[in-house]
Amino acid sequence: MLANFYTSSLHTPIGYLNITTTDTHLVSCLFSDVAYPTTAEQPVIMQQTIAQLTDYFAGKRKEFDLPLQPEGTDFQKKVWGQLNTIAFGKTASYMDVAKAVSGEKAIRAVGAANGRNPICLIVPCHRVIGSDGSLTGYAGGLWRKEWLLNHEGIKQPARQLTFF
Repeated sequence: MLANFYTSSLHTPIGYLNITTTDTHLVSCLFSDVAYPTTAEQPVIMQQTIAQLTDYFAGKRKEFDLPLQPEGTDFQKKVWGQLNTIAFGKTASYMDVAKAVSGEKAIRAVGAANGRNPICLIVPCHRVIGSDGSLTGYAGGLWRKEWLLNHEGIKQPARQLTFF
């Protein structure tokens, strides 16, 4: 049986979070400058997701407690699971994550998996930084990553230089 999908958008201080759920699980949560259309029916999981995200942006929540169902490869899911171990207000380097999931040689694959995380913020890919402490790529934009880290009380890391 195919799952029903529901969509909604939450306006945040740094743009919209476009959210997709099934009847029982959060499937995706991605930043955008444009809001998704909201489906008429909103299951309990959607209401819980919006409430927890609202609390996070209000400074009242440091952890999320939602059933997740991200689509990805086994390796990507392993990386995303490791991201969930990075506590609020802490960071880890791509190398830290690579060593935890597969070894140093997986650093590029970890970076790619991090960039394909379909449940941003809740699966905290924004907490992954360069080994030198610099901000590095973020699918939602480096300015959002910097805002999120500052919101969590993490001293602003150095910004990666761009030559192009």
